[in-house]
Amino acid sequence: MNEQIIFIDGNYVKKSEALISVYDRGLLFGDGVFEGIRAYNGNVFLLEEHIKRLFNSAKSLMIDIPYNFDECINIILQTLLKNKLHTAYIRIILSRGVGDGYNLSPFLCPKPSFMVMAESFEAFPKEYYKSGIEAVTVPTRRTKNDSLSPQIKSLNYLNNIQAKTEALIAGAQDGIILNDEGYVVEATTQNIFIVKEDRLLTPYCSLGALEGITRNFVMRLASNKGIKVEEHLITRHDLYIADEVFMTGTAAEMIAVVKIDGRVIGQGEPGLLTVKLYENFLENVEKEGVFFL
Repeated sequence: MNEQIIFIDGNYVKKSEALISVYDRGLLFGDGVFEGIRAYNGNVFLLEEHIKRLFNSAKSLMIDIPYNFDECINIILQTLLKNKLHTAYIRIILSRGVGDGYNLSPFLCPKPSFMVMAESFEAFPKEYYKSGIEAVTVPTRRTKNDSLSPQIKSLNYLNNIQAKTEALIAGAQDGIILNDEGYVVEATTQNIFIVKEDRLLTPYCSLGALEGITRNFVMRLASNKGIKVEEHLITRHDLYIADEVFMTGTAAEMIAVVKIDGRVIGQGEPGLLTVKLYENFLENVEKEGVFFL
């Protein structure tokens, strides 16, 4: 089996040779941003939307991306081709680079570091897409918006990691994060939806959720099917009495949640609307994006 090829700072190198400095600020401080993207059978799903979000995150943190929009797209496509991958998970990492030792000043970093990796990856085992997963609401609350915008996909993922740790310790597959007012925000790496009385509801992003690209795509698919879609305040009680609950994300795609905090959701299996929307999602992932084969 050929060794994975990774793009790092202008070069395509073998995985074993893809090295960064121990003084890189992404490692020292989590000072950087990232994007996760999926390719399906020769199509990079919603690639331009992901690159736009990468540029937005970088601008907010005042990190200069060393390549323009089209160059970023070409690097991603070349990484897939060099790895001979038609279907893959892609990770872009932009670090502020090496600065002046441990000095926190972001203005002492002459050169950002830009990396692209592509490989096979599944967020959950395949059987969970048929059975659904169990989730718990976790003690860790979402970082407040006025401390760090949830729209910045920062390399510092400790808030999410703590939530995932708590969920796994509780014996669940994922955790549901609340904000400091007790409203549902999102899962550890996914947006969350509930189905109630033929309406599809999802938390306002202003509560602390990332405006997920898969989230927006699923909302569009649902609207095109005549389903009423609303952003809404959602509490734990709303989760418990929902007809269906599911999560969306680049890596997870769409996955049903059939038990939350010990309460069975709906009939305890992926609901009819969830199943139909996921089928519709899979029918469209090869149609929207950038083709490279």
